[in-house]
Amino acid sequence: MFFSFTPRFVQELMPQLIWRVEDCDKSIFLTFDDGPIPEVTPWVLDQLDAYNAKASFFCVGENVQKNPEIFQQIISRSHTIGNHTYNHLSGWGTLTRQYVKNVNLADRYIQSSFFRPPYGRLTPFKFRALKNKYKIIMWDVLSGDFDPFIDPRDCYENVLRNTREGSIIVFHDSIKAWKNLKYTLPRILEYYSSKGFVFKNLDSIHSEELNQKSASLSVNIKGTL
Repeated sequence: MFFSFTPRFVQELMPQLIWRVEDCDKSIFLTFDDGPIPEVTPWVLDQLDAYNAKASFFCVGENVQKNPEIFQQIISRSHTIGNHTYNHLSGWGTLTRQYVKNVNLADRYIQSSFFRPPYGRLTPFKFRALKNKYKIIMWDVLSGDFDPFIDPRDCYENVLRNTREGSIIVFHDSIKAWKNLKYTLPRILEYYSSKGFVFKNLDSIHSEELNQKSASLSVNIKGTL
């Protein structure tokens, strides 16, 4: 059982986490968890290229260690990378010290300022231990592609029904998700591209923040002249 969207009250309870990107006209943020793996990730990259789409990949350190050439493909195609722990460790039932050590081990291979906790599980202690180093990225739309019992058409409808401007959508470049991903991803790319949406990676958050600060600074300077 899972929610295909993150309820608004949950987002408001934990505003220090990034659930979606506000004030983002006609932009969507696709994210892919658990890779990179040779069976799925290269296919995802090719699908994104076909629509000039950028995305963000929250990588498992162990998979990066095993597949460094695929990891480099993600980077060379101008997608964002993020830390997803070294071996997909749950934030519940794990000592904070052990969890942070696992994240730091993944950082040796990934080196990103973005982090997503596997399963979305993170305790307040772990958040405090990580918040100064990482932007912690959650989501407002969960495709459900990881569910072996979901029909691929329902996976597609999950995304279609809940996505809006600035949504952060979760897919998985994993074997478990392959059946649903191969059906849903091309259709999502096609549908939203036809509606004039742009698929951005999370690095653009930094760019937009800098642009907003620059605009604000410009206004302030003019106001003092």
